[in-house]
Amino acid sequence: MIIRQVTYDDIDNFVEAYTKAYEDLDDYKYHTKKEVRNYFKWLYKRDKEGFFVAEEGDKIAGFAASDANWINLKGERILEIHEIFVLKEFKRKGVGDRLLEKVFEYGIRQGRKSVELWVGKTNFHAMRFYEKFGFKKIGEKGKWVKMRRSLIC
Repeated sequence: MIIRQVTYDDIDNFVEAYTKAYEDLDDYKYHTKKEVRNYFKWLYKRDKEGFFVAEEGDKIAGFAASDANWINLKGERILEIHEIFVLKEFKRKGVGDRLLEKVFEYGIRQGRKSVELWVGKTNFHAMRFYEKFGFKKIGEKGKWVKMRRSLIC
């Protein structure tokens, strides 16, 4: 498996993979291909160097999009994770772990001290995954839970 930076040419693969990965997460997804394409463009524009794809052979396994230019509500410059997903056939094979580790490495290289993300409050599988990596719940808004962890060891 390789993890590499996304290029703009990955847009169609992202749309297809996102659509499959979010099949059972109706409350938290974009619903049309146009919305997903616009989301990809926004992620790419925000911080293309923090946007990664995992590939196994010629198959897409997952994506992670982070943003080292983010300012949180406290006015701190942090690493924000906007997106991470793994396709079903690659779950429980360490793909999510490797994508998240790549995001952490990127944040550390960019000099960020902490990382935050929002996760759907009924997406218990994702919350357990993030908790395994040391994320703690720090807030809630509507259907979302805010989580945070330090990047300093």
